[in-house]
Amino acid sequence: MSAPTQRPRVTAHEARQTAEAARERDWHKPSFAKELFLGRFRLDLVHPHPLPADEDARRGEAFLAALRTFCETRIDGRRIEREARIPDETIAGLKELGALGMKIDRRYGGLGLTQLYYNRALALVGSASPAVGALLSAHQSIGVPQPLKLFGTQEQKDAFLPRLARTDISAFLLTEPDVGSDPARLATTAVPDGDAYVLDGVKLWTTNGVIADLLVVMARVPASDTGPGGITAFVVEADAPGITVEHRNAFMGLRGLENGVTRFHGVRVPAENRIGSEGAGLKIALTTLNTGRLSLPAACAGAGKWCLRIAREWAGVREQWGGPVGRHEAVGTKISFIAATTFALEAVVDLASQMADEDRNDIRIEAALAKLYGSEMAWLIADELVQIRGGRGYETADSLAARGERAVPAEQILRDLRINRIFEGSTEIMHLLIAREAVDAHLSVAGDLIDPGATLADKAKAGARAGGFYARWLPGLVTGPGQLPGSYGEFGELARHLRYVERTSRKLARSTFYAMSRWQGRMELKQAFLGRIVDIGAELFAMSAACVRAELLRTTGEHGREAQQLADAFCDQARLRTEELFGRLWSNTDDVDRRVADGVLAGRYTWLEEGIVDPGDEGPWIADATPGPSTEPNAHRRVP
Repeated sequence: MSAPTQRPRVTAHEARQTAEAARERDWHKPSFAKELFLGRFRLDLVHPHPLPADEDARRGEAFLAALRTFCETRIDGRRIEREARIPDETIAGLKELGALGMKIDRRYGGLGLTQLYYNRALALVGSASPAVGALLSAHQSIGVPQPLKLFGTQEQKDAFLPRLARTDISAFLLTEPDVGSDPARLATTAVPDGDAYVLDGVKLWTTNGVIADLLVVMARVPASDTGPGGITAFVVEADAPGITVEHRNAFMGLRGLENGVTRFHGVRVPAENRIGSEGAGLKIALTTLNTGRLSLPAACAGAGKWCLRIAREWAGVREQWGGPVGRHEAVGTKISFIAATTFALEAVVDLASQMADEDRNDIRIEAALAKLYGSEMAWLIADELVQIRGGRGYETADSLAARGERAVPAEQILRDLRINRIFEGSTEIMHLLIAREAVDAHLSVAGDLIDPGATLADKAKAGARAGGFYARWLPGLVTGPGQLPGSYGEFGELARHLRYVERTSRKLARSTFYAMSRWQGRMELKQAFLGRIVDIGAELFAMSAACVRAELLRTTGEHGREAQQLADAFCDQARLRTEELFGRLWSNTDDVDRRVADGVLAGRYTWLEEGIVDPGDEGPWIADATPGPSTEPNAHRRVP
């Protein structure tokens, strides 16, 4: 057996190649968001709003009713916050309820819920305890069930899914102490040895890893005469010899999260536990996240609903300056933002979820936009709630209760939501990921034109392709239905917002084209610009979802008038944000920011840091992750 390899040294070009190789390159189905970035407003892809089948809705509603009772009677969110641990009896109850198998097909003992109802369940349980919601999400959205569903063999499904549906908790292990969003530097190895692989390495931030029974582990198989090797996915028994949970991590929020550091030393994994082929691990991980990411915005929408309730109740009874604080405009604008944005977040999640269930569209961009937008806007919602509550918003729920007031965990929801801007792709990484997909059509036809390494022959071929594409595409960006006053008239007062989305999507496409023409191969370095492009697209997607949802509610007679008011308010707010983003595309401080950042890193401003003390300890920024046997006690625990 070969010795474990050291951490790979990779260049920036090699890192990009690794990420590019893991992308789904083909578009076999239409994508509303992709078309939006190309300046084509395909309302027909999302309207009329898709709906679940009657049987799916019946089973989904029945489970939500049972789950609500469980949340009200058997989840003590304040206890979980105090003890920083989900009680074993709570986890056992979730197993009895079947919550571990919400997304697992009924043939394997799961509930077989649709993505729509799975996400609604996560929003519900997350309102009782965000830590419990994170446990269920990590288990099913990115843990063992989802990659097995998409890429597993029938034998693997038969062996593992019945366990995962009822008794076994799973975790997803990709991140390492020195590897975050750059998987090309992955150091954990899986060396072939007869009919098995031998795993060596250390994994960090293993959500559910402290209590997991089964793990999805990403490890690097060395290249050999029989294959190129590469990052590969494995199902690993958590109690296999050589696995040690060395530490249970603690965080500013989600204090009940069973997240740790896991070391593998000489761990033998049967070859039949490999998911997919050697080298397919990163593609499996990214594909799993296409729908797995929807769990986070679902939790964010649920958090928005809770924030709205507390804001409404508190602002109506708290009196200052002669009336309820909610009647004062300074607070009323915050309440309006919370209500309108919560409506939009739910619209985005439900639309993307139902699109995933119907499987008519490619939703990789929609899911990523939902994650990006949901995590950013929910954080703002919670921050506004804390501000509305004032000093009580900063005070803990237990402290409020101890002095005789209602225990409102506003400061906790702010802490708990903060991780969503980092989980499963940070905001910065999501900007780059979505931007790459948004400009895919351009790179497909003109990539070699802007690639400095391309040959003259390749550039000539790319030029011919690009000429044909842009001859067809550019004229379509000049005019469209958004300039006609009667367009989208069936949406009534919301039609003006859809006309704005149509016009603005063409403006966005023109801006992207101009930027590519201007910067060409340097476009990938303009990360701030690309982030604004993506944020504009996110606002347009959310506006579209809000209008389509409001129209659905109007036609079904369920709070239709109120839904139109919320959608109207949200779209007006989103339009202001969008126009500001457009202004900052070309008028910004990006260049000076880059110079200042370079100066900080070069140490030119250290004089500015004088006059303070650093309360932190000395030590390495990144812990040593050298492969080898563990010297720590095993913190893994099995939940009965």
